[in-house]
Amino acid sequence: MVGNLEYFKVFYYTAKTGSVTAAANELAISQPAVSQSLKALERSLGVALFRRASRGVRLTGEGQLLYSYVEKGYEEIERGVEKVKQMLNLELGEVHIGASDMTLRFYLLPFLEKFHEQYPGIKVSVANAPTPETLRLLRRGKIDFGVVSTPFEQGEDICMEQVREIEDVFVAGRRFTSYKNRMMDLQELEQLPMIFLEGNTSTRSYMNAYLAGNGVELQPEFELSTSDMIIQFALRNLGIGCVVRDFAAEALESGLLFELRFNKMIPKRQICVVTGRKVPFSGAAGKLLNIMSTGGLPEI
Repeated sequence: MVGNLEYFKVFYYTAKTGSVTAAANELAISQPAVSQSLKALERSLGVALFRRASRGVRLTGEGQLLYSYVEKGYEEIERGVEKVKQMLNLELGEVHIGASDMTLRFYLLPFLEKFHEQYPGIKVSVANAPTPETLRLLRRGKIDFGVVSTPFEQGEDICMEQVREIEDVFVAGRRFTSYKNRMMDLQELEQLPMIFLEGNTSTRSYMNAYLAGNGVELQPEFELSTSDMIIQFALRNLGIGCVVRDFAAEALESGLLFELRFNKMIPKRQICVVTGRKVPFSGAAGKLLNIMSTGGLPEI
């Protein structure tokens, strides 16, 4: 049994200062209180820990052994308390976020920049993953919050806030200029080489469901892991790329790619911030969420 931890605190300061008087001053208690605590500790251990010296007290051999352990433990506790204070003051801490390439680049990144400027001591870890994986990480308590794109199954355990609108488009290069400025039927896509994201993304799931709802079934020639790579394939005329408009904005503006037009509008989607109802997040994460909620729509 360790016994009364307060006794070890008194022992630590007495051994450190070599004086009952100095220990009493450090602890803001009386000298008799210090002496009583030391005697109680010695009784509980069955050994003498100090002997009187010409000035103050000295540790016995047993006292020196005990102090070598108590010193490490007590100073670790003090460091722990200081770290907690630093976390409360946002001088230290971590934020764990889940985000896809799209939500990170076109929503989250400006807020991370602002947060880092204000709180440079906070470490930010971003798990770069598609929406389904981000939601799994959130439910397992591996991240503080996620930034995802619709559609996804929210569930009662997830809180969701819509923060930005996004739009899916089909883009092509000069090989397909015969389709430029034409109003197309969605069914015409079945006759064209298509470039899509891989299956485990909310974007791919959404487009599959939307096209199937309109009687269109596609077998893409290329399935890629990133939207940036889809743009590169489209620029090289390897097919029609399906991406969120933001990824293609530069190529569309320069005229290197053009957007296919359809006689039926593709509904827009949302970027959402998701938190777990049963998953507590750190104070640093709360501060970042506050910056995101009050900072308005970031510039892209």
